[in-house]
Amino acid sequence: MSETNTTFQEVNESYSINEAIAEAKRCLNCKNPSCKKGCPIENDIPGFIHQLSMGNMGAAMSIINEKSNLPAICGRVCPHEKQCQGHCVLYAKGKGIQIGKLERFIADFDTEMNLIRERLPQKTRGKVAVIGSGPAGLTVAGDLARQGFSVTIFDGQEEPGGVLMYGIPEYRLPKVVVRKEIEKIEALGVTFALSCMVGKDITVDQMFEKGFDAIFIGTGTALPKSLDVPGAKLRGVVQSSYLLHMVSIYNQNTVTRDRVPLIEGERVGIIGCGNVAMDAARTAVRMGAGSVSVIYHRTENEMSAIQSEYQEAVKEGVKFLWQTSTQEFLGDEQGHVRAIRANTPEGEQVIPFDRIYLAIGSRPANRIVSTTTGIDVDDTGYIITKERPFGMTTRKGVFAGGDVVHHPQTVVLAMKAAKQVAVGIAQYVDAIKLLEN
Repeated sequence: MSETNTTFQEVNESYSINEAIAEAKRCLNCKNPSCKKGCPIENDIPGFIHQLSMGNMGAAMSIINEKSNLPAICGRVCPHEKQCQGHCVLYAKGKGIQIGKLERFIADFDTEMNLIRERLPQKTRGKVAVIGSGPAGLTVAGDLARQGFSVTIFDGQEEPGGVLMYGIPEYRLPKVVVRKEIEKIEALGVTFALSCMVGKDITVDQMFEKGFDAIFIGTGTALPKSLDVPGAKLRGVVQSSYLLHMVSIYNQNTVTRDRVPLIEGERVGIIGCGNVAMDAARTAVRMGAGSVSVIYHRTENEMSAIQSEYQEAVKEGVKFLWQTSTQEFLGDEQGHVRAIRANTPEGEQVIPFDRIYLAIGSRPANRIVSTTTGIDVDDTGYIITKERPFGMTTRKGVFAGGDVVHHPQTVVLAMKAAKQVAVGIAQYVDAIKLLEN
């Protein structure tokens, strides 16, 4: 691993076993646990914490497995302060239980010790194709495999994981953790068809012809949005998602350093203030940027980024330009961006930058929808789904969930939606099998 790569070591350290048990023992075991209500997938948090407090790691893991297919990931990247931890009765006193770290500890311990061997039913209930191997796709696949479905995940990349593998930086979510979680999904009997672009290499119609009873689309929002201002086509104006992807594969030694769209010492500006913007800012710092500034048209109180990520960015030297809206990108004679013209609280200013990353949201690609008849989308390209069976599109047997339906959200909210869709798929396949007999 190169010297630069070592700067991507995981930032937040895990507990030792004694620390984890001591933290678990602080839990009050509330009669009406608000932490559970704060979890989008309603994980039995007091249950697994209680087992951990007694040193019963296997029992703790079994409880987590009932609700989550990706605990080592959720334990690292969930916005805990807005969800489970933020709802802990001790949180207001500044003594909230570190639920995310405990979940992560149990999941990592299970991976290391190989504690849990699930007894799985025969795969005789039906065949399901899952398109996309991000959080939604992996969740649907894991849930259905546990219920006796034969599941194949199709993904266009060489390695599964989607945004988990290519969109979240190594220092927040090490790729080895993602791979281990995917191995657990594979151990449930799920198969993977990789480097297979659905809509190009295979269509939805062809999947049905191959005998799949239902198809799930969990492709997320692959197309980043652009800023419609003069100079947006200048060289050096780059999507944050592209930076994160290239740094990810550089850290895996798949590409050389010159493929990363950042030269050491450059003055970097990032437009947007969500979690992707924080990831891009902190990644740029690690890749040797001379300075990094986040440019946001609203106030600190209105940003969508996780508070802890913002604080870490500040600690790492990232500057924040609040209430600053970009009016124009200014370039040099060679067509490379050199500054932005922006409205600021102090009036109009020209602020010099050598590189601009856009982190202003994303939208779904239409590759699958455009090659499939009968799947309706709304005006912005998001797939329209039904309530019964939950998650089914306007095309019979084709379901969708996660960001491609609900707009970009967190990993765990994509999982929540996917779990509901998995129930809908199971009901649908059971119904068609009944009609066939």
